[in-house]
Order: sequence, then structure tokens, then C-alpha cells
Amino acid sequence: MTALFPLAVVLMASWVKDMPPPPPPTAPAPVSATSERILADVRKPGPSATLVNVWATWCGPCREEFPDVLKVAKELKARGVRLVLVSVDFHEMEIELRRFLSEQGVDFATYLREGKDEAFIDALSPDWSGAIPASFVYDSNGKLVRFWEGKASYAEIKSRVLQALDHKETP
Repeated sequence: MTALFPLAVVLMASWVKDMPPPPPPTAPAPVSATSERILADVRKPGPSATLVNVWATWCGPCREEFPDVLKVAKELKARGVRLVLVSVDFHEMEIELRRFLSEQGVDFATYLREGKDEAFIDALSPDWSGAIPASFVYDSNGKLVRFWEGKASYAEIKSRVLQALDHKETP
């Protein structure tokens, strides 16, 4: 049995060595942005509401929630909901970030947070502890109407965005 272990290691090393490299990311490179730039984007005219999701590739709950955020945004796009994704990954992780976005089918511009943590957090909401994932819903005028932190289910995300879209709730 112990004689098989070295053979398995050699075979595994050969197999890994012969594997092709992962495909290059197809998602656009994220744009480095301060909270001011992100909020300026939120205030651009057009959408009925803007859902901002702050997340990171190293955050398990963020990765779990991500497909549901995309699904809600896609379903509510016809009602005028726009999605703004803001990664708080380290800039050195851009390749991993783009790979994850590519795997999720993201083909639109996203942001990579720039600047000091505290200023970024306070600019989006003074009530935000800085925990991720964090989501913010802004009305058509760029006013924050709903905020939550922590992972939410598809049903929770959709309900919260619809409530904000229908102006039934405030932060």
C-alpha cells in the first residue's frame, strides 16, 4: 500500500502539470473608484432604483449571495433597476476578481474600492459597520432608501429591492 503512494504522487503531479492554464477572464477589468465616484454613478439619471452590492472574492457569504444579487437585478431590470457591484478586494487580487466575475457571467463595468475604509463606509451609510456583503438601494434621485448588511437570500433581496422601488420602506 505504501508503495502506491509515491506512484500516486507522481501521477498526480504529471496530471496537474499537463492541465491547461485557466482561461483568461472575460469580465471587464474593474474600475478603481472612491465612494464619491460610486455615488456619482448612483446619481446618474435613468434608473428607477440602483442596487449597490459591496462584496469581496475572499468573503464566503458574498460569493454565496452573488448569484442571487445578479438574478434579482436581471429580473428587475425591466422595472428600471440598475446594479452596481463594488469589490473591496485588494488591488493585487484583480485577476482572481475578474475570474470570479467571468464565472458569474458579469459582462458590465464594476468597481474596485479605492481609498480609506472608514471614509468609504461612512460615505455609503453612517449606519454601515463595514461588514460585507452589504447592499444599498437608492431611488431615482440617488437617495439611499434601503440598506442591509450580511448575506441575504434571493427572496429577501428581491423583496427589499421591490419595497424600495415601490417606496414602501425607508432605511
